[in-house]
Amino acid sequence: MTLHYGQTVVILRAPFVVDRYGNETSERDWSSATRTTVRSVSVQPDSSTEEDGDRPTVTSGLRLTTRRGVDIDLVPGDRVIALGRLRETDGDVARWVVGGRLHHAEARLKEVIG
Repeated sequence: MTLHYGQTVVILRAPFVVDRYGNETSERDWSSATRTTVRSVSVQPDSSTEEDGDRPTVTSGLRLTTRRGVDIDLVPGDRVIALGRLRETDGDVARWVVGGRLHHAEARLKEVIG
């Protein structure tokens, strides 16, 4: 299967909130997020799950893949606008190394509704 790298995503990275004592918290200030446009990537469907119960939810996944030899500045906690919807990074970015050199990078993205 050949992947086509014709999609564009926008990475949102928010700084951590600093409390009144000057300590960095784990909360992010999304109103101050930077936006970085990344072109020529592939965004394809990944796993999807549904949960019933008191609060039914649907978690949809996407897999973002870079071209050969291309890395991406994406870290856990970042958000990504992909295919017109806001997603969260799901874990670390996988950087595939072959022969000591970066082959490509892959990231899982998720959206939870419900």
